Amino acid sequence: QVQLVESGGGLVQAGGSLRLSCAASGRTFSSYVMGWFRQAPGKEREFVAAINWGGGRSYADSVKGRFTISRDNAKNTVYLQMNNLKPEDTAVYYCACKRTVGDATQDTTYDYWGQGTQVTVSS
Repeated sequence: QVQLVESGGGLVQAGGSLRLSCAASGRTFSSYVMGWFRQAPGKEREFVAAINWGGGRSYADSVKGRFTISRDNAKNTVYLQMNNLKPEDTAVYYCACKRTVGDATQDTTYDYWGQGTQVTVSS
């Protein structure tokens, strides 16, 4: 069992920045694929970014060049640095992890989820 706890959400003006953190329990963090997803009101959950055990990264087109995912295996933590935020980035952001290979952009392939953290970007 893995527990994920997100933090770092909040209210920010358009053009601003936030850094989300996701702390994971367990001693095998380095072997997990870590992902960030988000869900806006009335919309389906969507992929944001993922990082695998080797440091390979993938991003949704909507956040490329603005968001950066990283991980610190010594701290069992994954981060999402969000720059140049836009009102359309407003959503609840979720951290997730999995050990299996496969499409990291598909939420159905993830095994564990955090409770989510709210990000609100005002115009």
